[in-house]
Amino acid sequence: MAIFIPKDRKSLFRQFLAGMYDAVVITDPNGYILEVNPRTVEYFGHEQDDVLDKPISLFIPGLKPEVVSRIRRGLEGDHHVIIDANAVSKAGQKIACEVAVSAIDLMSPGDLIFTIRNVERRRAYMNSLWSKANAFRISQTALFACDAEGKIGDCNQAFLEMFDLKDVEEARTHVFADFMSDDPLPENFKKALAGETTTTGIVAEGDCEDQEELEIVLAPNVHGRKTQGVVGSIMKV
Repeated sequence: MAIFIPKDRKSLFRQFLAGMYDAVVITDPNGYILEVNPRTVEYFGHEQDDVLDKPISLFIPGLKPEVVSRIRRGLEGDHHVIIDANAVSKAGQKIACEVAVSAIDLMSPGDLIFTIRNVERRRAYMNSLWSKANAFRISQTALFACDAEGKIGDCNQAFLEMFDLKDVEEARTHVFADFMSDDPLPENFKKALAGETTTTGIVAEGDCEDQEELEIVLAPNVHGRKTQGVVGSIMKV
């Protein structure tokens, strides 16, 4: 029968730090580094032995001693503080990050733990989303998205103007078939839900002099591996 021998708290604590996804820096009450986890070494390029007893501002220049002092006072009552900051690696690379600060009684009462999350990827992703949203908004091609039942979820200004709609909220009271019921569009909608992209040319209804040829593209709106609905474009040709 195996005998379980519990490890000491410090060993368990270091294992816990080693498994953290974020960089974790523990300092004394004045912000001088006592311990870092492997992710911190990976993020910043400093070896652990080189940063001990150095100020936290080595990693985050904005966290000067007077700032650390204000943060520490704000942590009274078991609160935590979250700040947006720019960290700096050993190579001088700036890293956008989110820093959570809380108190921890490790070596002495009032020690601080800084959990540093790299948000460069998230910021780049959000910037990409904003760029796509702006392109969607100003496109001269009518663009729309609807759910699997055909209910309009979003559309751009060109779509509103094409169908004489006041705003997106009014568009959301409609379904795909209200605007595009001509064959083969209902069938193409089903194909899009099944994962196929279709391109169809139709002639818009109206007087002969006012008829316009439209090119309608329908495609699946995929999130991960699941099709959430259909996205489409309507372009005059």
